[in-house]
Amino acid sequence: MMNWHFDNDRPIYTQIIESMKLFIVSGELKPGDKVPPVRELAAEAEVNPNTMQRALSDLERDGLLYTNRTSGRFVTENVDVIEAMKLEIARKSIAAFLTSMEKIGYSRAEIPQLLKNFKLGDEASE
Repeated sequence: MMNWHFDNDRPIYTQIIESMKLFIVSGELKPGDKVPPVRELAAEAEVNPNTMQRALSDLERDGLLYTNRTSGRFVTENVDVIEAMKLEIARKSIAAFLTSMEKIGYSRAEIPQLLKNFKLGDEASE
């Protein structure tokens, strides 16, 4: 069972695609794994099956999924496609992080030292 978390300020369709990409690049869904049927995924994510179908079709178009007409959808076995997606996600995360750090006043030169000195558990408790 996959963990689905959606926020209300962005389209669910976009968030489904992002979640599926994360499931694939993180290895939660491995190359060659069979993807659950649309209705099952939609019920699990508590979304409309048409929305899930549209998202999965886009992932197919992007090469992350493929359909075997008689057996369903599967995660691509092309690890180069998965690694490229992983790198794309990482680059977007890094860009967002750098932009956020610059907004609070850190220069690009200061950020590496800040990261070097950071230890898990240092973050402020919420």
